[in-house]
Formats: sequence, structure tokens, C-alpha cells
Amino acid sequence: MTTAEPPLKALPRARANPFAGLWRRPLTASAFAVVAGITAAVILAPLLAPHPPLAQDLLGAQAGPSATHPLGTDSLGRDVLSRLLYGGRPTLLGVGLALLVYAAVGVSLGVLAGYLRGWTDRVIVAVSDVMLSVPAIIVTLAVLAIFRQSNAAAMLTIGFFASANLARVIRSSCIALREELFVDAARVSGLGPARIMARHILPGLAGQLLVQLCLFAGIALAIQTGLGFLGMATPAPAPSWGGMVGEAAQTMQQDPYPLLVSGGLIGLMSISFGLLGDGLRDLEEDRRRATGGRLRRPVAVKDATGVPDVPAKPSDGAVLEVRDYSIAFATAQGPRTVVDSIGFTVRPGEIFGLVGESGSGKTVTGLSLLGLLPPSGAVTKGSAWLSGRRISGMPERELLRLRGREIALVSQEPMMALDPYFTIGSQLSEVVRRTGAVTGGKEAVRARVRDLLTSVHLRDPDDVARRHPHELSGGMLQRIAIAMALAGSPKVLIADEPTTALDVTVQAGILDLLRTLRDERGMAIVLITHDLGVVADTCDRALVMERGRIVEEGPVEDVFYRPRHPYTRQLIASTPSIAPTEGRTA
Repeated sequence: MTTAEPPLKALPRARANPFAGLWRRPLTASAFAVVAGITAAVILAPLLAPHPPLAQDLLGAQAGPSATHPLGTDSLGRDVLSRLLYGGRPTLLGVGLALLVYAAVGVSLGVLAGYLRGWTDRVIVAVSDVMLSVPAIIVTLAVLAIFRQSNAAAMLTIGFFASANLARVIRSSCIALREELFVDAARVSGLGPARIMARHILPGLAGQLLVQLCLFAGIALAIQTGLGFLGMATPAPAPSWGGMVGEAAQTMQQDPYPLLVSGGLIGLMSISFGLLGDGLRDLEEDRRRATGGRLRRPVAVKDATGVPDVPAKPSDGAVLEVRDYSIAFATAQGPRTVVDSIGFTVRPGEIFGLVGESGSGKTVTGLSLLGLLPPSGAVTKGSAWLSGRRISGMPERELLRLRGREIALVSQEPMMALDPYFTIGSQLSEVVRRTGAVTGGKEAVRARVRDLLTSVHLRDPDDVARRHPHELSGGMLQRIAIAMALAGSPKVLIADEPTTALDVTVQAGILDLLRTLRDERGMAIVLITHDLGVVADTCDRALVMERGRIVEEGPVEDVFYRPRHPYTRQLIASTPSIAPTEGRTA
């Protein structure tokens, strides 16, 4: 009988909003209020300004604050408040244009370099180095001379050259995100690089991007007002904040008040941008700590050698066959072989156990069949066949078409394989569309998602689909990971330690679910585990690995009741739930 977990009590929904929790930080909230308030006032200048910005009243020049002129007048009798409101328009527009180019170019280059790596990374890094070495201010002055003091042209130039710094920051973060297990899960599901970058990488960079944008906004504001002070961005008599500082500086000995007002506003905005950036960075760090972080695979040191061509054919009747298979990793001491000349065959509808202690090479073997070895690892010998088609050494583009449809993976850590930024339903829908399991519209996809969640014995699938990963228990997440793997109706399911982190009751339910799916779908399952009790309860045949080599293989009854190798007997003896079977061995 299948053990299905009861649905959890509803928890607060996870918020991807990078401003969440902002109001619990008074300083950051105040900085945000200042930036938002001044920006809104500038946008509404035609409604809020008490006088036209160019209207002069020489008789009322350099007057102090009054009911008619709340912030006084300048040396020509123009209303200071009105000029500040209208002057903020070209100033903040220039900052906005710089931010737009800064974000578009920096994020594009950073994500492409960090995710694609290889020659793309090398080219983009070289281009970024060139951009950083160019004196941007000199180029900006040349642009102003060519385009006749164009504020837009100047700020676009500043944003373009500054984007090289952002590209470096985004590239580093993207390299880390690329190694996340939920990105591997997306690749296994058959999603392409463009889809993964847009759907799974960019949302994870949103918080850090906002921090960088706020910090750069302060720099862009200083540059823009500096150009305005020199009269090079917004020609007089049109108002701009930098231009107003320049005008006030000429009369500061007679009346320093206008300089304090215009300069104070620029300083207030600059400080607010910096405080807002720092606050958002702290909020992003708090969110990461709250979710406990995510596991990362090791970053490659260098590429290993390719797969030699082995002229061989698969055996008849095998859905998955591995023959004379070796895997090595690059180390500082040279290539290190972690899987040495193994071979096995899996038949349709069979649950095949791959057993061994940690470090025996079983998980690496399973990941290699999906083309998910780290960049420092490679299959160095032998071949693997899936439904009569050789998959070892297959190009990434062809593997992309097989993942999720012909062969799928259930990760050891389902919480790490699911993207924390999206609901369960949206992630399952994405996989369903990508694998082509449904050809209809949104309703057909939603129905397919409901069927998948129901097939793994989850109660109230509609409610589960609305939840985020952190709102569900480990057993429910494991069932969702299995449902995601089943979306494309694969012929082979690789289950990597699917019950390791679960309690005994939930573990029994997951194992029973795997058996039911095998019986209903005729699907072959490769069960990777170190728990011989799981193998005895679930598998038809088993292969025992020690230090990358096969020490025993055969039907489960032979492995447990008539073990031939001392290592197998040692494993049986060290498993409390099946240790009594040692007395029945031949």
C-alpha cells in the first residue's frame, strides 16, 4: 500500500521581490523614500512647479524663501524650486539612460560568459578588459563635441564603458549559479541554454543586479551633474542640477544659499543611492541565509580528454547498456580514474541497483550517462548505449533532445534540484512544454501537471502546484522530483539516492511509488544507493561497486543470500536491517 504524505499547513508564499523586508530597515527604507519621492516630484514637475523655470524677476533676485517662492530665487530672480524640479528631468533622464545601457550590456555579457564558458567566456573577458582600459571620460568628451553637448549621448557612453565592471560581477555569480543542482535538473529536463539563462539564471541575479544598479546610479549622477556644472551636457538657460550648481558657484560669496540648496539635493540623492544599494545587498544576504544556501558542484580546473571511438553494438533487448566504461577527472597530479572498466545491462521494466559506499563511483556513473559530468571529468574509455543508440561521446545538442524524453534523473537532493524562485506548477509546466508531452494550450499543460502530481500520489495537486519548494516536506519534494522526471515519459529513470534524507515511513512510500511506476509504465529504473536494505526491497538485479570497480553483479537473491566477494559480505553485515540474512548465505 502506498504511503502518501498529508498536505502541509499553508505557509507564507516565498517572495522573489528583492525589496521584501525593506521597511524593517529604517535607514534603507528612508533612502528608498528619498529616491522615489524626488524622482516622482521631478516627473510631475509641470503639476508641482509654482512658476515656469525660465521666468525671470530681476527685482526679486536672490530672495529668500517665501510663500510665493518656497526655496527662494536665484541671481536672475528665477524660482529655485521650479528650476530644481525641471532641472531634475535631464539629470535623472541621463542617469536612467546610463543605467539602461549599463544593465543591458553588463548583464548580457556577464550571463553569456558565465554560463556558456569556453571561447565565449574568453572573448567576452578580453572585450571587457579593453573596455576597462579605455579612458571613458576622454571618450565622453569627444562624444559631446561630436553630438553638440548631447546629454543622452554622453550618458549612453558612460553606461556602455561602465558595463564592463558589471559584466565581471554578473559573470562570477553566473558561474556559481551554473553549478547549482536545479540548473542541472533543468538541463536534464531538456531545456536549452537560452531558456535556462532566461528562466533560471537571470531571476537568481536580480537581487545582486539591483544592488549594482543603485551603486552605479550614484556614480552616474555625479558624472552627469559634473558635466552640467561645466556646461557640457545641458546648455543654458535650460535648467539642470549641475548647471544650477555652476550658476550658484558664481555668486556664492554674495549669497551661498542657492549653492547649498542645489548642491545639497545632489548630495542627498547620491547618498540615498549608496544607502539603498547597501541595504538591498544586506537584504539579499539575509534571504540567502534564510534559505540555507544551495549546494554547488566543484568548478572545473581544466577539460579532460574526449571519448575515443569504440566500434561496438549494443546487445539485443537492452534498454541501457554500459560496456568497458571508465571515467577520469583532471587533478593537479594528473588524470585520476574514478570508474574503471565497468559494464552492465538494464532491461525494459527492470529495477537495477547500483550499490556502493560513498566514493565508489556510482553517482558519477549515473551522471555521466546524462552528460552531466563536471568540466574536469570525462569518459575516457568504453561506450554507453540507450535504446540501441550510443550516448557516450554524444554532442551536447543531441543529448539535449534525449534528456527528459529518453532518459531522466531524480536527484539525491530534490530541494536543490528545484528552483526556489518559482512555484512547483510553473516548473513542471516548463518541463511539460519543453518535452513536448502536451501539444495543447495552457489548460492542457495544467491538466498534464495535475496528472503528474496525481501519479506520484500527492493529495490536492492543485494546491501543491501553487506552492514554492520551501513550503513542502522532503517526501513531497522527492515525489515532485519524480513527477518532473516522468514528464517526458522516459524509457530509463536514474534515481540517485532517492530516499537518503527521508524517514523510514516516507522512504517506504517512495520505494513503493517507484515499483508502481515501473509496473504501470514498463520503465527501467537505475537505483543508485548505498543502502542494501533498499536494494533488497526494490531491485531485481544489483551491481556492487568498490573504488570504481565492479566486485559483484547478479540477481538480488544471489547477491544477498550467496555473496561471493568479501566486500559484499561486509556491506551486508554493516546494514542492520538485513544483517540477519548473513546467516543464510551459501
